[in-house]
Amino acid sequence: MPQNLAEWLAYIERAHAETIALGLDRVACVAQRMAFAVPPVVITVGGTNGKGSTCAMLESILLQAGYRVGLYTSPHILAYNERVRINGQALSDEALCAGFAAVDAARGEVALTYFEFGTLAAMHAFAQAGLDAVILEVGLGGRLDAVNIFDADCAIVTSVDLDHMEWLGHTREAIGFEKAGIFRAGRPAVVGDPMPPDSLVEHARAIGAQLHVSGRDFGFAGDRQQWGYWRRAERGLVRRGGLAYPALRGANQLLNASAAITALEVLRDKLPVGVGDIRRGLILVDLPARFQVLPGRPAVVLDVAHNPHAAAVLAENLSNMGFFPETWAVVGMLRDKDMAGTLRGLARRIDRWLLADLPGPRGASALELRDALDCTAHAAGEKCFERPAEAFLHARAQAQEGDRIVVFGSFLTVADVMPVLRA
Repeated sequence: MPQNLAEWLAYIERAHAETIALGLDRVACVAQRMAFAVPPVVITVGGTNGKGSTCAMLESILLQAGYRVGLYTSPHILAYNERVRINGQALSDEALCAGFAAVDAARGEVALTYFEFGTLAAMHAFAQAGLDAVILEVGLGGRLDAVNIFDADCAIVTSVDLDHMEWLGHTREAIGFEKAGIFRAGRPAVVGDPMPPDSLVEHARAIGAQLHVSGRDFGFAGDRQQWGYWRRAERGLVRRGGLAYPALRGANQLLNASAAITALEVLRDKLPVGVGDIRRGLILVDLPARFQVLPGRPAVVLDVAHNPHAAAVLAENLSNMGFFPETWAVVGMLRDKDMAGTLRGLARRIDRWLLADLPGPRGASALELRDALDCTAHAAGEKCFERPAEAFLHARAQAQEGDRIVVFGSFLTVADVMPVLRA
């Protein structure tokens, strides 16, 4: 048997022949055998982009309100422990190993994927912690994702765009239907996308979910100092004014914040929170590598943007930062992503491209990225590197004090650069 966390992670990576194998039968079977008690309130968060930010805001607000909260998210950046948090703290190696052992003992001959193993181990830890609520981030899609074996008291879909198309379909309508699979009959379904696909809306109505759509049923408005939230309710228009902007930077974060607040509003009978809890939670929320601007010169921006929709948001956020003589991009991507579309979305904002290999069978090479970059209309000169960290060191050595360096393209890209920054 594995003796430590590293050995367990290697073991569960080999436990199934495929890295991704969508379906609920395997994981539901093992969950039934484990018979753990699910915490009183489950909030499930899906969507193409914005899931991690929304989960972090929900966790921060609920912690400020005094609740005992579990958070399961993915992927991690530096350590697997980041995926499972209890009361704001990453789970220890010992607790994770105990969870993996419990799953392995229950599964028998059932082959579980890496993500399925992790999902059950996280819920095992949550069940033992006596929590008030858990927040579960969908790994891929929704309908057939492992977290969907747990019925959500409130489900959130943050956004719907083209990503993971080989598994979810090649249109927003197909992907929207997959993401709507986390909705439950008679329970709140919050949609942060102001223009959701018809398939998502129709599925929610067909099963009788309580649908709340951004811009129609709730929304926000603000100025440079503060912002306000509104929601249509049976008793009339509900307003929450004088809110501080979230600590997470970026023009898209009010969409995520308003979706998170709506989820808590519709769960107020089970998890009442005050306006003060919301204010403090948004001020204190922390999530690395989501348009994270580090102090110092040249400026460094970390962002895990890895699809065209996220790249468009990153481009808008970069344009709002002000003037920089040159912008250096350190990029590494996975081969199964829309590399050309993602790079095209940022081409007007980048002056120098530093392209890096990513490891593993899914990792694209710098040469593949260069080919994708040649497809864009505004490709600048580029250099190729064996690792994102090497590309970053080159950028930091060559960039002028007034320039900025943007690291993006994958969680793996940011993860390789972070130890250099810490050193």
